[in-house]
Amino acid sequence: MEHHTITASDGTKLCFDLAGPQSGAGVLLCHGLCAGGAQFAADAEWLAEQGYRVLVPDLRGHGRSGMPDRVTAQAFSPQRLRADLVDMLDRAGLDRVHWVGNSLGGILGLGMAAKAPRRLASLTIFGTALALNLPSIGGLVTLLDTIPGRALAAQITAHMTTDSRTSRPLVARMLKQYDARAAAAIVGHIRRYDLREAARNWTGPGLILVGSKDHAVNRALLPQLTVLDGRPNWRIEHLPGGGHCANLDASVAWRRAILTAVAPPVAG
Repeated sequence: MEHHTITASDGTKLCFDLAGPQSGAGVLLCHGLCAGGAQFAADAEWLAEQGYRVLVPDLRGHGRSGMPDRVTAQAFSPQRLRADLVDMLDRAGLDRVHWVGNSLGGILGLGMAAKAPRRLASLTIFGTALALNLPSIGGLVTLLDTIPGRALAAQITAHMTTDSRTSRPLVARMLKQYDARAAAAIVGHIRRYDLREAARNWTGPGLILVGSKDHAVNRALLPQLTVLDGRPNWRIEHLPGGGHCANLDASVAWRRAILTAVAPPVAG
């Protein structure tokens, strides 16, 4: 795995990893809120072995990436986060990628499909609703650092996130690394959004992976899938046993689905 660091236009340090041959088709694996690129480390190596060039970012305020000098709402808008990812892709020399996004990573992927579709060879999302309308919870994110405290909150959330005992320590480590100010600012943007039209208007290959145990997201997502009726480019696949981070607890089925999504079509 190659480790890279770049500087965003606002001076923020951004970190990402690359794996696989430079000649391989590009794949981007984007984590969700309060997680990090470490979520996909094993998957990146596996895809690299299949011949893909894989980019795994740490979003600003997450993992090894830094924070801007001024923490403002605009510094963590979806537009800013997408711009960071485009900078990483450009530095890696990846013009088009198969975008695989979990939760926030899926939201950013749908945004890219609407705003910069030429950069996407395909779009796969999981743990991502097409629209949300939630109350303001940004203050709760920062409160968790005090009550019950980051370490205990990380352990509790890891148990709630995945049934995989081997994956819980990884989830807990990621939950200890994010900056609560970044998470609160991002929540302010994504607690209310509607990307159903972005999904409907995407004409490239699309895949939505539905983890059977991702109950909170599924309550919103499943009724929304009707907007994709009649869209033959979209495929819906259910992952039995998959939680919010389905790559960690339904990894075999998840990898099989991803490989199908990113594999080039066979000439007839």
